[in-house]
Amino acid sequence: MPKISSFFFTLFYCFLFNFVPIWTAYFSQFSSLRQPDRDPCYDSAGRPVRCVPDFINAAFGKPIVASSTCGTNGKPSRFCLLEESPDGTMRERCEICDAEDLSLAHPAQLLTDLNNPDNLTCWVSEPTTTTNISPSNVTLTLNLGKKFESNNRGRTWIPMQFYSSQCENIYKRSKDAKITRENEQEARCTDARSLSPLSNRIAFATLEGRPSALEFEQSPVLQDWVTATDIKIVFNRLSTDQNQMYWLEENIQRFRRDNNNSIFEIGEGNFLNSKFGEQLLKERYFYAMAELAVGGRCKCNGHASRCVIDRMGRYACDCKHATTGLDCEKCRPFHYDRPWARAGADDANPCIACNCNLHSRKCRFNAELYRLSGYQSGGVCLNCRHNTAGRNCHYCKLGYFRDQNKPITHRKACKPCLCHPIGSISRNCNQTSGQCICKPGVDGPTCNRCAKGFQQSQSPVTPCIRPPPAENALFDSKNSANREECDKCKASSTRLTHKRFCKNDYAFHMQVIGRELNNGWAKYYIKIISILKNEIKNEDFGKENNFNLIEPGEEMALWLSEKLLECKCPKIKVGRKYLIMGQYKYSTTTPTTSSDFITNNNEYSSKNKLKNLILNPNHSILIDWSLSLADKFERFERRHYREKCLKIKKVEEEKEENLNTTIETLINNEEKEI
Repeated sequence: MPKISSFFFTLFYCFLFNFVPIWTAYFSQFSSLRQPDRDPCYDSAGRPVRCVPDFINAAFGKPIVASSTCGTNGKPSRFCLLEESPDGTMRERCEICDAEDLSLAHPAQLLTDLNNPDNLTCWVSEPTTTTNISPSNVTLTLNLGKKFESNNRGRTWIPMQFYSSQCENIYKRSKDAKITRENEQEARCTDARSLSPLSNRIAFATLEGRPSALEFEQSPVLQDWVTATDIKIVFNRLSTDQNQMYWLEENIQRFRRDNNNSIFEIGEGNFLNSKFGEQLLKERYFYAMAELAVGGRCKCNGHASRCVIDRMGRYACDCKHATTGLDCEKCRPFHYDRPWARAGADDANPCIACNCNLHSRKCRFNAELYRLSGYQSGGVCLNCRHNTAGRNCHYCKLGYFRDQNKPITHRKACKPCLCHPIGSISRNCNQTSGQCICKPGVDGPTCNRCAKGFQQSQSPVTPCIRPPPAENALFDSKNSANREECDKCKASSTRLTHKRFCKNDYAFHMQVIGRELNNGWAKYYIKIISILKNEIKNEDFGKENNFNLIEPGEEMALWLSEKLLECKCPKIKVGRKYLIMGQYKYSTTTPTTSSDFITNNNEYSSKNKLKNLILNPNHSILIDWSLSLADKFERFERRHYREKCLKIKKVEEEKEENLNTTIETLINNEEKEI
């Protein structure tokens, strides 16, 4: 809870002396909880500076508990006190105290109310019940509701000052002992009679006479010494002067006002031996006090200029400098870049927010990092978001890299690496460029293709390998035929039309899985993925070569002549998937470029007796496979397209029949001429 720094308290007694007015100027020190025109915790440039709350009467309106109060034992009680008359004689004035009657009650709450000279009030303890001893250990306990610079809300008590005419006999302390830096946090004992001319007022200042008072901000001992949450005043016994005043000396006259307001003068005599005199003596043995004022400042450690009532009804500092707590004794959440410290004259020591680049809402303080940084920064960010990492969330976490087009504070400053799971060594990439760590022979920012001079393999461990030297020589573009001798490649196309699909006998979705050289020919091993079309016009042809039995997953051999290989017609790469379409024609000759895809059983067949196809670019095409091709074939399966395809084939058959008739006619005419 907040504390009062450098406080003093003033006691006003309502017995033995006349009341003196309390100057308005005195209470003007205790300003209200006003909001200052300009925040004193910051200078004109907005820089934090040390600030302290106004000096106030911390006791005003606060609850106070008395261990003894007159008229609270179930019946009214009477107390008497002396007052001096205008003619200089002493008169006794007695009053009735009744806690049940507000006009006759003298509770402890009157000590902290508004002091009104026109309506003076006071607290009165219960008069003693015996004449042998004076009332002892009557206490008043004031709860300030906050620390006002004992620290633990009354669990322990530390003496601050003793007042007695017998300091050594009663409190075992020397009267007005000298205060040094070694004992400046100890309580002194002062003879209350030496406080004249204050007469009925006793004032105590916590820092008065303390050697370190001028260095208060650098003295933790005094800072703790002047800090209190509760104040207890203990009345141990009546003073000797008071005993003497109440008929303990001989030859003194007393005056008493009875119910008829008449004054009776009593001469010399053995008053104490009478029963009536004993009762009168009891009525004079009590304690009373008119006002208790505690002046001080809320203890806010230099981080607040005022105290306010918080939502819990507590008296708390209105903390600045990113501090929090009832006493501004700690840093606000997320402001842990350096440790909390009390504000000083040279440095306000504000709490500093952690630098997390807007990617975290939590952090903690690390003392070792703070030391290594030269006592500049010790905050460590927690739970970095937006795929960031690091003490300050200042770099991308594993699997992400920085987008250089966005500041690090941007929520999308980190982009995923997207490294290929087979081509890359790990899912991590360069934090700056985003380049993935590729396996040997693999290239690309995400390791998704083979490097130049490498070809794709079927191994996930080494996805790209170098081809054999002989194959390299044949496929090297530097050793290829003169490109001027190469015709336009008709076997390579990027378009698939319905008419072209209808004209061909077969259409296979296949993948090239290997390649080898054989007497100037390139032999590609292909694997059939799906059969999109397979129509054999000559049944004997199909049965002889088993082309009517082709199934998905079957491997075949595709031959490419040296001429087409040098011209790269078409471009075929191992590992790629293609659409291959063509017409079936039978030939018993060795592979030649004048054939279509030809079945063949000669020495070029593989040892496994694979079905062989020879590429003729004039009537066959090879297209890179894509999802758009799959969509087209789905449409070709519809009834409308099938019917349209039958019409196209019928027209083509008629053209071929007419062409054959024309050729036969020409041949017959030539034979007749011969």
